[in-house]
Amino acid sequence: NKSKMNFKKNLRHSLLGLLFALPLFAQAGDDWAHKKKLSIDTTVSGVELKEGASQMPLMLRLHSGNFAFSEAAPDGADLRFYAADGKTPLRYHLEKYDATNELAIVWVQIPKLAANSKSDSILMQWGNPKAVSASDPKGTYDATQVLAFHFSEKGDQDSTGNANHAKEFSAKLNTAGPIGNAAMFDGANRILLPASPTLKMAGNTFSYTAWVKPVNDRGTLFKQIDGKRSLSIELSKTMLSVLVDGAALATTAALKPGVWQHVAVVAGAGKVGLYVDGANVGNSDFTLPELAGEVSIGEGFRGEMDEIGIASSTRSADYIKALSASQSAESPLVAFAEDAEGGGESASYIGILLGALTVDGWVVIFILLIMGVVSFGVMISKTLFLSRTNKANDAFLEHFRNKPDELLTPGTPEVTTVSADDGVKHSPIYRLYLIGLREIRHRFEAQAKVGVTKSLSGTALNAIRASMDAGMVRESQRLNSQIVLLTIAISGGPFLGLLGTVVGVMITFAAIAAAGDVNVNSIAPGIAAALVATVAGLAVAIPALFGYNWLAIQIKNVSSDTQVFADEFLAKAAELHSV
Repeated sequence: NKSKMNFKKNLRHSLLGLLFALPLFAQAGDDWAHKKKLSIDTTVSGVELKEGASQMPLMLRLHSGNFAFSEAAPDGADLRFYAADGKTPLRYHLEKYDATNELAIVWVQIPKLAANSKSDSILMQWGNPKAVSASDPKGTYDATQVLAFHFSEKGDQDSTGNANHAKEFSAKLNTAGPIGNAAMFDGANRILLPASPTLKMAGNTFSYTAWVKPVNDRGTLFKQIDGKRSLSIELSKTMLSVLVDGAALATTAALKPGVWQHVAVVAGAGKVGLYVDGANVGNSDFTLPELAGEVSIGEGFRGEMDEIGIASSTRSADYIKALSASQSAESPLVAFAEDAEGGGESASYIGILLGALTVDGWVVIFILLIMGVVSFGVMISKTLFLSRTNKANDAFLEHFRNKPDELLTPGTPEVTTVSADDGVKHSPIYRLYLIGLREIRHRFEAQAKVGVTKSLSGTALNAIRASMDAGMVRESQRLNSQIVLLTIAISGGPFLGLLGTVVGVMITFAAIAAAGDVNVNSIAPGIAAALVATVAGLAVAIPALFGYNWLAIQIKNVSSDTQVFADEFLAKAAELHSV
């Protein structure tokens, strides 16, 4: 009783949890009056990606030319972003939303930025007065992003979930930055971050990105000191350098004074690379010291900085290139389509699933397709065969039951009246009758040669039964031929589908391990596509199961009719010809 009560309690909780979770999986609903498709083009000059990038926060600039602010909530609370399927929500947050001046900056996390591709990748929706804000600054970044300064309304706030907020912020804010507000440095002010576990440098992987507009030719963009060990990114005589323990590495990059430039320093695998405006400008050997001290930004620097980011991972060259391109004033990466009225996008789930299928999944589905075609072919052919058999049996039994005495007496004219031309050539009962009649004729001919009265003894009847039993076995084999193909489809289809699913899930999790991060938007298509193999296996097995059971009953009925006729034939023969 206690276990039953616990089961009911768990079931109730599960149902309640499912009810609460349903809104999370709902399609972009009809409550949103407006929508717009955004295409991402990684084929344009300067943004050609070789391998693509994942989990990248893509910056979108909304203005009167691409967005109707009057149709949205005054604070942008009804903005929503979905993947290309129109169903999968994308995490995003608003850095700035100014409905009066019709300017907004939105950061949207893109699960996968494909290389050499141009497609509708984002669906933006708005126009729902009942909507509440779904802005999620912490969820917009991957797990390795440890710091992101937008310098928006509160310039000292970290937008990631690591809360690496500044404990000292003496820089001034300038509203005319490349992306909203920017931090202004005069050589005497700085930003100081307290030591934290997430800012601890270890593992020899590190990425620093920022927009920089230098006025003088020297200053520190980033510096972390832990005892005698240090790591810094400094500007000296317009040359950007990375210093480890005060010693500059060989790699340097020239920056232009008075011009906004995107700067990135990426370390990993014993190397450090410098990037300016998304292009790699040099590499050096590098060993990252283990540091756990405070981080200072802008010491001795005169100029402006914006969008400072620090990650504990090695950002790829494609990631840096796409990040720089998406944040530029006239980004060639993102294009806004024309507005489209109406509710949620009617997306093709099948297209998404088939597009995410791996090679092993296609192999399994191809095998299952062949099995499905074969099983349907067997079911159709056997159905036609049994229909023809039943009609032929009925035709012969009508002859037999009208004139049983004549048909069981070899040599009478009536025997020859039943032939294949009477529609009985497909009848197993007719073939069994011919076997029995042949045995009777054989014995009557032997008795005529010795002048014995034509009759059937008990031994003769047993011999005739044996011959007819052998004929029934052969007819059973004929009736059951190819049925084994249905049993293979029934038992083998689900296992083949399960194999495809397991392999697909293994590949998906291997990709997660390689990426080092888990995000439902990136793994869901792979797992969903892997499940297609199981669905295909069941789609083969279920019709085959129903068809097999129906055919088995029909074959059993035909076999029973044949057995009944054999008994009837022998009983009538014994009555007419036994001594």
